[in-house]
Amino acid sequence: MQDTRTVALTVKVSGLPPVKTEALSIFAAGHRQATRVRALLQAACEAAQRTGWTPLSGPIEVDLVLRCPPGHRTSDASTLLGGVCAVLQDKKRVASIGLAHLGVLVDVALYDDDRQIRTMTYREEPAEDYSYEVRVAAMPAAV
Repeated sequence: MQDTRTVALTVKVSGLPPVKTEALSIFAAGHRQATRVRALLQAACEAAQRTGWTPLSGPIEVDLVLRCPPGHRTSDASTLLGGVCAVLQDKKRVASIGLAHLGVLVDVALYDDDRQIRTMTYREEPAEDYSYEVRVAAMPAAV
């Protein structure tokens, strides 16, 4: 039987991605990244539902493209990637802080854990308005 699962998913979001810059979880109620976290979770939820996506459990690659006015990037690549990856992984391990404020979005996950990431890319493209695109894909099994 052929495996028909989707092996790559692209999520497009208007605005800026969430950034991870401090020890306080970006999932904490009232965190200053809350709007960005919710926007990414909502876009990921819609993309996953549209394609029948199920969270990946094997090795993955993550690609982030930030579109912004030239010279107006707001954070460095590592904090952008850290924030996006934190949001897109399974949130069960941070449940101790209380995630009820996320409602059904708490269950949105494109993969299990950041330890699955084997390849990561970041690219900027000029644009009039801020937006970004995240692609998560399964990596081929090693031979």
